[in-house]
Amino acid sequence: MSRDQELKERWELVVEKLSNQFADGDVLDLDAIIYLIGVQELGQLDRTFKKDQKLDLMHIAICKLLTPYGYYELDFVDNDGWPHYKTKAELPHLRAGEQSVLMKEAIVNYFLETEFIV
Repeated sequence: MSRDQELKERWELVVEKLSNQFADGDVLDLDAIIYLIGVQELGQLDRTFKKDQKLDLMHIAICKLLTPYGYYELDFVDNDGWPHYKTKAELPHLRAGEQSVLMKEAIVNYFLETEFIV
């Protein structure tokens, strides 16, 4: 199986499992999945977030997802439990489709590592 086909199948599995678990089967999009990862990484699952906090959660998720690629590194966790990352390398200039593939690959790898999917 090609790497692209494997990524596609694993991505569909992640979307299906998360959509069933968090959206009553409605299909979650990339941004919603990034948000869920941010909430997971923060570890404060039982609270409501304001709009700016939701953006911060997505930033946390993106940093976490791109850490294995060498773009970010965890710097510290503040007194409220929010992780802060520092940039290790500038992200390459990618077209929208390339960005989407990178994020989907990073998300699939995240859920493989956490054994949410196998």
